[in-house]
Amino acid sequence: MSGEARDKRAPEPMARIERTFSGNAGLQIEEPLLFEVGRTEISGVDLPEPSNDKPRFGGLERQGEIGLPGLTEPEAMRHYVRLSQKNYAIDMGTYPLGSCTMKHNPRLNEKMARLPGFADIHPLQPQSSVQGALELMAMLADWLCEMTGMASVALSPKAGAHGELCGMTAIRAAHEAKGVKRSVVLVPESAHGTNPATAALLGYDVKAFPAREDGTVSVDAVREAMSDDVAGIMLTNPNTCGLFERDIVEIAEAVHEKGAYFYCDGANFNAIVGKVRPGDLGIDCMHINLHKTFSTPHGGGGPGSGPVVFSKALAPFAPVPFVERQGDACRLVETGEAAGDATPFGRLTAFHGQMGMFVRALAYMLSHGADGMRQASEDAVLNANYLRAGLSDLMSQPFGDQPCMHEVLFDDSFLKDTDITTHDLAKALIDEGYHPMTVYFPLVAHGAMLIEPTESESRAALDGFIAVMRDLAQSAQGGDVARFRDAPRYAPRRRLDETRAAREPVLRWRDGNVRQDDAAE
Repeated sequence: MSGEARDKRAPEPMARIERTFSGNAGLQIEEPLLFEVGRTEISGVDLPEPSNDKPRFGGLERQGEIGLPGLTEPEAMRHYVRLSQKNYAIDMGTYPLGSCTMKHNPRLNEKMARLPGFADIHPLQPQSSVQGALELMAMLADWLCEMTGMASVALSPKAGAHGELCGMTAIRAAHEAKGVKRSVVLVPESAHGTNPATAALLGYDVKAFPAREDGTVSVDAVREAMSDDVAGIMLTNPNTCGLFERDIVEIAEAVHEKGAYFYCDGANFNAIVGKVRPGDLGIDCMHINLHKTFSTPHGGGGPGSGPVVFSKALAPFAPVPFVERQGDACRLVETGEAAGDATPFGRLTAFHGQMGMFVRALAYMLSHGADGMRQASEDAVLNANYLRAGLSDLMSQPFGDQPCMHEVLFDDSFLKDTDITTHDLAKALIDEGYHPMTVYFPLVAHGAMLIEPTESESRAALDGFIAVMRDLAQSAQGGDVARFRDAPRYAPRRRLDETRAAREPVLRWRDGNVRQDDAAE
């Protein structure tokens, strides 16, 4: 394999002052793929030959070899432990991803989620055998309605985008119940990308409109965009620029005057829990990311959960299933016919939702209480503004140096004429031991850098992050291009060709040396 081909497909291991014979550097172990360690013709365990080898798959059994490498238990265990050590996690350090709310997950929540009766139940069990779980879901629903000032909640959506689909489907059902057909949904240009995607998926035409120079939405812009064909508006508050939409009450009034509905993206609810109730602002429905706001494992750590709360106007159209109290018992309503006066738009998903997420979220709520959750919101906003104050003299903000909510947004203006990009700075941050912030989002800020510290971080942790960011900014402005262009130097794999990896992914191992095959091609 030529050196050129190796550069394209097999990036060098982390940079080292001296190469070791093994290729390892202390506890950073270099290892080949499992397919290159094991042998496909053997098994890592000894199993007796089955006494009855008659297939029972009705002709659907595998015809060829399975092709999996035979590994011993230590080999398999070591491989996955080493992989886990190469992953960044909130349990390792500050995780400044903007808009993602990567906060600490209290271990109490994990302990509660593993209790028998929560962790080992099945969705097809008789309801009489899961009354404790149903009571927990009813209590969680009560808390979510209380915190948002809404009339009802659907717990079944699996995450944010799924919640958007739920809320917008309820809006469509409400219009259809009135005999009205509307085809347009308003979405500000600064919105999460899932907002226009959800509206388009439901067949709506998406009408985008810009924000003001200060990064917020103008009620005049909304009024101008409104018409009798608008079904609703999808707005995030606090918005994706980390700013509170101060005209939100007037925006809701403008939307309702035209008979439309207000969908609020609740991705940033972590900034306002206990401070303001979305229902009091005129919002008709909003999804809540339990895996963000209420501290359940996020991303690869566990499944998401995106309950949707509804105002009185939309509550009748919430989907089944939902929990209903009947005296001292609870029951799961699973058909529209059994829902009384309600007219659910249907079933959004096969079963109710993520039980483990419900347990973790309620454990978080009960352990914090109303005052604790309010303080968490205040601390999240305080921490973001602390970062803003510590970096705004060196890094540029697209909408001026104004107070932010739970996250602070910078752009790449301070990198002008440095030959260094936002991408370069993010890669250099990896070398300093931090996961990069969210980059190039929101799209309304050129070269965006969106940072959300959450309430989990101490002042010492924030000071450390600020010091690193200041050093990087000063190096960039001082012309140290090599520090950025070659970064990351100390990651297990250095800078990858991410564009090529996305466009030409190698998703399966092929018999033989993959890299050599690709080099030959």
